[in-house]
Amino acid sequence: MATARAMAWILVGAACLAMADHAAAQEPNPPAPAPEAPATQSPMGAQTGAQTSSPNGAPVRITLQDALDRARKYSVTYQAAVTTAGIARQDRTQARNALLPSVIYNNSVIYTQGVGTTNAAANGGVPVVFIANNAVHEYLSQADVHESIDAAGFANFRKMAAAAAVAKAQAEVASRGLVVTVVQAYFSVGAAQQKLETARRNSEEGDRFLKITQELEKGGEVAHADVVKAELQSRDRQRQLLEAQLALLNARLNLSILIFPDFNDNFEIADDLHAVAPLPTREEFQQRAARDNPDLRAALAAVQQSNHDVFGARAGYLPTLVLDYFYGIDAARFAKNTVVDGHRFSNLGSSIVGTLNIPVWNWGTTQSKVKQAELRRNQAKRELSMAQRRLLAEIRSIYAEAETSLTELEGLHRSAELAEESLKLVTLRYRNGEATVLEVVDAQTTFATASSAYQDGAVRYRLALANLQTLTGVLTTP
Repeated sequence: MATARAMAWILVGAACLAMADHAAAQEPNPPAPAPEAPATQSPMGAQTGAQTSSPNGAPVRITLQDALDRARKYSVTYQAAVTTAGIARQDRTQARNALLPSVIYNNSVIYTQGVGTTNAAANGGVPVVFIANNAVHEYLSQADVHESIDAAGFANFRKMAAAAAVAKAQAEVASRGLVVTVVQAYFSVGAAQQKLETARRNSEEGDRFLKITQELEKGGEVAHADVVKAELQSRDRQRQLLEAQLALLNARLNLSILIFPDFNDNFEIADDLHAVAPLPTREEFQQRAARDNPDLRAALAAVQQSNHDVFGARAGYLPTLVLDYFYGIDAARFAKNTVVDGHRFSNLGSSIVGTLNIPVWNWGTTQSKVKQAELRRNQAKRELSMAQRRLLAEIRSIYAEAETSLTELEGLHRSAELAEESLKLVTLRYRNGEATVLEVVDAQTTFATASSAYQDGAVRYRLALANLQTLTGVLTTP
């Protein structure tokens, strides 16, 4: 019982000493770094992004920049890419820290069955059953400074740094892709509103034309067939009005789920769909696209990562040096000093252990890992070549799309104006008996088609500008 009680007190003391030394040697962990803000995010956008509705219940006025800031905050896909980039940065930090010396504090007590004084001589002078141990009671309380020098560790750090660069570039790709999605959803709402106004106007025009034909029929100026045709046209315009209302609702809902954390349809867009947005010059676009393309940066970083992976695999052929420095006690008493015959001896001491591990044979595992790494590197080079060719093609294709949509937009605007004027003139001619009902119906259809095409053309041009920024990182706005 006395021995067990003494052992219990010794273990408690050892635990307390270890905890005290560990607390003194280890600093508190620093706070986790905040995620990097997107390059195009503005401070005002961050403030407005937290607001979901105005205090008095009025609709929230949303600009395109507000919509982009809100979408970056609430988009699951974009935040997943940002999270992946953050995880890759932490992997790089851990790989770097693995190259640095580490310090741990080891505390242990070893109890070994004794053999007595008589049998100790027969046991080679060792007073315990197991000759590897030194005494019946042995206490170890030592700090261990550990360092492993390995070429694979340096290669792994460079590999993780390249992986972090890949993840960062992919987060930029996700950010630019989100801009395209938001721009399309944002201006689709504006186009749907314009189409609804046109549909409402066409519906009113159809009702007005129906009344005109009825009045002319009563006066005996037109046949009943004109009234029938006008009524069919009026009902068709009413159906188009309902479809326009549904299209506006769906467009608003599509934008709402991108920019609000909850379901909120109480907003209005502030930017004008038809505001003049200049097209950058071809030379400026090509320079920025070649310099600031994240897909190309990701492919280049992936090749660098694969190169470091090959070097790390080949490092398996090289030896590894492990160094350990110990300082503390390894004694029969849990104390700094031991008193023998009135003389005090210090139990504190130090030792250094160096180990050189030389790989000899592992059944070709290292060679297989090198082959794996080389295959991945070859694939990364092929993907880089494809990314370069794709970039050259997209530079020409995307700019041609923007240039074509801008040219067509001017023509669509003029066509909408002419269709509106033609509808007025044909209606007046019909009143005067100079035009047929088919001409009026055709003019109404032409006006509806031209107006809708003009709105679609405006959205197409805005979307083309958004596609330009996927290569340059700069969104052209009025």
